[in-house]
Amino acid sequence: MNLHKLPPVLEDLRNHSPEQVAELRLLLSSDAPSRPDPRRPGFFEVEGSESVYYVFRYPNGSKVLLLGVWERDPVAEMVSCSCPAA
Repeated sequence: MNLHKLPPVLEDLRNHSPEQVAELRLLLSSDAPSRPDPRRPGFFEVEGSESVYYVFRYPNGSKVLLLGVWERDPVAEMVSCSCPAA
């Protein structure tokens, strides 16, 4: 028997662009890497090619809430990788 895992339902809480929602759907379906928010259980940052998505994932994995989107800053990422923490 061939069972396929269904992608989570994505709910946009802030009226983001259709392109942003589509990219997040693609990232979620491809199991893109995400970073947990250390201060808020269940909240994650999912990195896209040009944007970072801030989401809440229900514990059972059936639903994802899109809360915020911001552009990635390649300069800041390069600095954080090259400079050791003080």
